[in-house]
Amino acid sequence: MLNASVPGEPTARTVPLLSVVIPIYNEQEALPLTVERLRPILDGLEVEYEVVGVDDGSTDATPVLMQKIRQDWPEFRTVRFARNSGHQAALTAGIHRAFGDYVVSIDADLQDPPEKIPEMLSLAREQSLDIVYGVRGDRGTDTFFKRRTAGTYYWLMRKLVGKRMPNQAGDYRLLSRAAVDALKAMPEHQPVYRLLVPWLGFPSGEVVYTREERVAGSTHYPLSKMVRLALDSVTNFSASPLRLATWLGLLSFFVCIAMAVYTTVAYALGSTVPGWSSLFIGMLFIGAVQLICTGLLGEYVGRIYSAVQARPAYFVGYDSAEDDGSAEPRRAASHVG
Repeated sequence: MLNASVPGEPTARTVPLLSVVIPIYNEQEALPLTVERLRPILDGLEVEYEVVGVDDGSTDATPVLMQKIRQDWPEFRTVRFARNSGHQAALTAGIHRAFGDYVVSIDADLQDPPEKIPEMLSLAREQSLDIVYGVRGDRGTDTFFKRRTAGTYYWLMRKLVGKRMPNQAGDYRLLSRAAVDALKAMPEHQPVYRLLVPWLGFPSGEVVYTREERVAGSTHYPLSKMVRLALDSVTNFSASPLRLATWLGLLSFFVCIAMAVYTTVAYALGSTVPGWSSLFIGMLFIGAVQLICTGLLGEYVGRIYSAVQARPAYFVGYDSAEDDGSAEPRRAASHVG
């Protein structure tokens, strides 16, 4: 929504109370259904809002579809990457470019119900919370394998980060402007918000919901990306794997001592039959430990190398907000409360 402007001066935009960020990649089937379900909910709030759709380099009809949606829905804002950069990069761009006093992130597949957004906003305003997590109370629509791997992921992350990380909380959350500004100030090259947001320690609450089936299309988070997310989560947020390498090295040292004692005793008893099996197993064990330790060190060295390069995580090719005049709106303090 725009303010009246003086002729010849750039148009100033008022700050919306709420921004809804949607990372989008090849969602030509799901996006219309998402808009059909989301728009009445946001209109019913009777507050100024914007929806920031971040196109992560889609290769189907999604970009054209987003432009059509924007024509019919002025509050829908499109941000388009120059190339595919990944879900977390799209989420970062949406959060960093959102104008609202409160920012909600939600995926375009409708597995996280948008009907919970009013509850999140109400809870944040009534209790002066900076973060409201969407917590999955029921994952019955997921496969057994997905539930088990997700459970293992959250268990491991809570061990590394602590109980500040809510169990079964994904990227469906509300952030206040203070939390968004704190995240923008973080020098993370590859942020994992599931860990970074709880680390802030800001006042938070939870909204529980039932996870639904994907509304259309196929998942964009196969096993390989889930493993990548887990690896990024661990290596970006904890040095524990390096300590694991140390413990594995100590374990291999004691195994070697035990093998040396066993060999000495066998020689003293005269039963020094060629010990090919024990020697072979020992060599395999030591070699495996060395490779694991080298691999763990390589992960961290690779991230240091990436950070030193300081390459941007994404390139924005287009932002429809720039078509409306000033890309940075005037902020009114009276919005938050």
